[in-house]
Amino acid sequence: MEVSIVQIGNSKGLRLSKTVLDKYKIRDTVEMILEEEQIVIRASTKPRQGWDEAFKIMNANGDDQLLMNDIFDDENPEEWK
Repeated sequence: MEVSIVQIGNSKGLRLSKTVLDKYKIRDTVEMILEEEQIVIRASTKPRQGWDEAFKIMNANGDDQLLMNDIFDDENPEEWK
């Protein structure tokens, strides 16, 4: 897809259509990756995005149980106080 570079004050920028913004879920910010001979622009993601819903699903499926005890048999929690 070819897009034009437009003047924005003292800078220049790209104008993205509403269709592109909606399709790639671009809101206020994007991530710009500079690689050899190309620039990659992608929607910004927040760290841990979607974890809340994933944890709810894990809980509903019973997948949120500890895989090992958090206190070992030979451990004395009192010594940490």
